[in-house]
Amino acid sequence: MIRSLCSARSLAVVAAVALTLCCADIASAQEATGGRSLIDLTSAFSVGLVVIGAAYGISKLASAAYEGMSRQPEVAGSIQTAMIIAAALIEGFTFYALFICSQK
Repeated sequence: MIRSLCSARSLAVVAAVALTLCCADIASAQEATGGRSLIDLTSAFSVGLVVIGAAYGISKLASAAYEGMSRQPEVAGSIQTAMIIAAALIEGFTFYALFICSQK
């Protein structure tokens, strides 16, 4: 458990989050004249997170479905149907989230 928490991947994620939190004040600073932020990455960052999350969810779904179909080939049809329905729900939620993220 502790070994997996100290892996290079986990430490990279922690470093990225720490860097983001440290730079949050700089990114949210506003100009005195225009009122716009100096760096406006909010919607681009949220769209990136949505796409990464959807891709991860669909890949885990497909992986589990294919593993289940290989273990029990006789129920492959019902597993495939459930996988397609779940993938459609994930994609629908992704399009909704992308729509919300693109609104300013």
